[in-house]
Amino acid sequence: MSHICIAVDAMGGDQGPSVIVPAAIQALSQHVDLHLVLVGDALTVNNVLQKTPLAETVQSRLSVHHAEQVVMMDESPTVALRGKRQSSMRLAINLVKDGTAHACVSAGNTGALMAIARFVLKTLPGIERPAIVYALPAVKGKVYMLDLGANAECRPEHLVQFAVMGSILYSCVEKTAERPRVALLNIGAEPVKGNEVVKQAAQQLQQDPNINYIGYVEGDDIYLGTADVVVCDGFVGNVALKTSEGLSKMILHFAKKAFMHNWYTKFVALLATPILKSLNRRFDPGQYNGANFLGLKGTVIKSHGNANVPAFVRAIEMAMIEVEKNVPEKIQAQMVLEQTLRASS
Repeated sequence: MSHICIAVDAMGGDQGPSVIVPAAIQALSQHVDLHLVLVGDALTVNNVLQKTPLAETVQSRLSVHHAEQVVMMDESPTVALRGKRQSSMRLAINLVKDGTAHACVSAGNTGALMAIARFVLKTLPGIERPAIVYALPAVKGKVYMLDLGANAECRPEHLVQFAVMGSILYSCVEKTAERPRVALLNIGAEPVKGNEVVKQAAQQLQQDPNINYIGYVEGDDIYLGTADVVVCDGFVGNVALKTSEGLSKMILHFAKKAFMHNWYTKFVALLATPILKSLNRRFDPGQYNGANFLGLKGTVIKSHGNANVPAFVRAIEMAMIEVEKNVPEKIQAQMVLEQTLRASS
C-alpha cells in the first residue's frame, strides 16, 4: 500500500483539537506514508493548526473536513446515532465507508462510536457482534483482552467469534510465528467451573483446530502472560479492566506516600529514580492506547478520552498497523474457514 489515509475525529475526547491536532502533526512527521483527514469544526481546527509551523511535506498530507456537530462525551448512543448525522464522529466513519479513508480514530464517546460504526460500516460476514479489544501489559509481552464493554451479554458462539478475532489481531500486531494462546476468562481453571455460556464456548473452542485454545484462566492470570488472548463477555471484561485501573492507581498513591514519608524515604526515592522511571514507562497507559473495534467492515480505533499527544499518536499507529495487515480481511477469511468447519462436523 503506497499510503495510508486515516480519518481523525478532531473534536472527540476530553481536550479535543488542542491535543488531537498536535498529535496528528507528530504522527505525520514520523510516518511519511501517512495521510490524515482532521474531521471537525474547520474554524477551530484551523486555528490550532495556525499556531504550529508545518513543514511542506507534512502540510501536503493533512486536510480538514468540516463537521457542523460534535458528539458529547456524556451523550447517549441513540441521540448520537439519530440526531448527530453531521457530527465529526459520524463523518469520520463515513469517510471509511466510502473508501476515502482506510481507518477512523476517535477519542470520543465509546458507546456512540460503537453504535455509529456498527450502523455505518456493518459487521463482517460470520460476525454477529463487534467486540472491543485492548492490549494490556503482562509479565511476558502483552495480553489482548476482549470484549471490554460492547456486549454485556453473550452467547457461546459470540465468545468463539471473539476468540477468532483476537487471535488474528494478536498475530498481526505482535508479529509472532507461534499461534497465539487463547483462553476463556472464568472463575476457576477446572472444567466444571463457570456458567453454561462459558462451558459451551469451551467445548466449541476445544474442537476448533484453527484456534490454539489452552482452556480457562482466572483473573490473576491476565497479567501473568498465561495466555496471549483472553476472551470474556463485555460485562466481565469491562469490570476486570476498570478494577485493574483502580488497583494501579491505588498502588501508585501508596507508593508516592511511602516515598514522601520522611527524609530517609525521600533519599531512597532519589536513588530509585531510574527504576521508578522505567516502571512508569512500562505501565504508562499511553504505551497501550488504542482499543480496536473488531468485527466491522473497516478499521475503527478508540483512543482514551484523556489521552495526551504521545498516547493519541499511538492510537493512530494502531490504526496504521491494522490497515497494513488487512485485519478485517483476515478475520473475514478466517470466518469462512470456521463456517466450513462447522458445516463439515
